[in-house]
Amino acid sequence: MPPLDPNVAGLAGDTIVAPSTPAGRSAVGIVRLSGPRAEEIARGLVPGSRFPVRAATLGALVDAEGALVDRVLTTRFPGPRSYTGEDVVEISCHGSPPVVRFAVERALELGARLAEPGEFTRRAFRNGRIDLVQAEAVRDLIEASTLYQARVAARQTSGELSERLGGAKARLLELIALLEAGIDFAEDDVEVAPAAEILARLGPIRRTVGSLVKGSAVGRVVRGGLRLAIIGCPNVGKSSLFNRLLERNRAIVNAAAGTTRDAISETASFDGIPVELVDTAGIRATRDLIESEGVKRTWQALQEADCAIVVVDLSEDPAVSDEELWKRAGEACPALLVGNKSDLPERYPARADMLRVSAKTGDGIDVLRASIRERAVPGMDALREGAFVTSIRQERLLREVRTALDGAEGAARTEVPHEMLLLDLYEALRPLDEITGGTAVDDILNRIFSTFCIGK
Repeated sequence: MPPLDPNVAGLAGDTIVAPSTPAGRSAVGIVRLSGPRAEEIARGLVPGSRFPVRAATLGALVDAEGALVDRVLTTRFPGPRSYTGEDVVEISCHGSPPVVRFAVERALELGARLAEPGEFTRRAFRNGRIDLVQAEAVRDLIEASTLYQARVAARQTSGELSERLGGAKARLLELIALLEAGIDFAEDDVEVAPAAEILARLGPIRRTVGSLVKGSAVGRVVRGGLRLAIIGCPNVGKSSLFNRLLERNRAIVNAAAGTTRDAISETASFDGIPVELVDTAGIRATRDLIESEGVKRTWQALQEADCAIVVVDLSEDPAVSDEELWKRAGEACPALLVGNKSDLPERYPARADMLRVSAKTGDGIDVLRASIRERAVPGMDALREGAFVTSIRQERLLREVRTALDGAEGAARTEVPHEMLLLDLYEALRPLDEITGGTAVDDILNRIFSTFCIGK
């Protein structure tokens, strides 16, 4: 971990305070204090209360004149074995906004400073309680909209990804030390590592980094979700399929062609992956100005989609425009051809590349959901249970590591001088350090922690 910088806000020995529960009314509101005066300020808020270690104690929250404001529970976590690594006190009061606001304002009067966004977690990072990967995972855990997203973030907060990165970094440092020793102590008969040994040591590092880069596509989807456009000719059942995938009736369904005249979007969860479903207007030539605008927005939705499904009606003969839609969809993004109304007598010719479903009965919908995930991110189901990066920042840096390691492998195979090979290894070490925060500078930290909510 980098040394503490007393010039950085929150690291000059001051004590910070903020609500750790969201704004609004609730049964319980928590106010958190962290810093050297946390217990002292808490005693001013709840005078006469005992503060045993890691045990909740009932006390009275009072104003400056000693008048009762609320009955509260206080819990003390002495540093360094606390979330921030400092002395921490948490005050659990009733979740009335005026009561929570009073507790914070009273703490400010007693000498605390209002915490900046993410400052509690930033202190945890600065004090060596967590690394930068775990800090970013805390943010992801707070922002999770599905249980699967929360589980992925929880694994990262526990250090699963950090452990994989740490193992790669340790091997890289061993290789650097080996080559440096061969250069610096050549006159002392320190053996120079042969190319075969260098390549053997590089192998596991490159495999780990390569695996993480490969899994980053899954990580992006897990964190940000997918945008799925549902397109097709009028009356093929796009809105019915939209409602079935959403598992509720959101779009109007009617036998009349042209019912959907604008793009409608809603988010559903496909096995824990957030998927924004976009129901679009049917594609056809029309003189209706409103319907024409809807068709225009359909093409726009297709261009913005991560994946698309082209819906055709199995109970009718193929439409002239079906093949054109299928071609345009495939050019814009990964696409699936879906034959709807499989519950009716079929007139549409069988195709090997078509999924058959019934929006009315639900037949084939589970297979369609799985196919959407696989088409959008090939190999996703095989990768999604492992440790993978979910941050664009981490992915970018890992790609830099991989490029540098590829350069080192090429240098080893062509037996260039070790001094030159070391340049590639140090070039790989720099972004690897930056991922976990080993060499992170304050402007990087400011960008990361500014995205946190106040109180975390």
